[in-house]
Amino acid sequence: MIKNNGPEKLLKRHRQLVHSEYMRVSSHVQRPHNDWVLNTLMIEGYHVPFQYKRKQQYKSLKNQYVNLTYYAENKNIAGLEMEVMNVVRLRIA
Repeated sequence: MIKNNGPEKLLKRHRQLVHSEYMRVSSHVQRPHNDWVLNTLMIEGYHVPFQYKRKQQYKSLKNQYVNLTYYAENKNIAGLEMEVMNVVRLRIA
């Protein structure tokens, strides 16, 4: 039996999630944050950072096409209110 790893279940259960496919990564930065590695992606055509955490560094996704499931969140960074997309699911397309 083939396991379905699609985002449909997540999207059905959590209405605030957005799923986008075949998005090109223009920039990928990884930096330590407590015990985690905070990954920040910039996607072509978007002016908002997409962020997710991992326990260890991952290969660079620059110039790769990815499928993302994410939700919007406002963060206060250096006194400025900024919109950030929190990535829940990431797959290389």
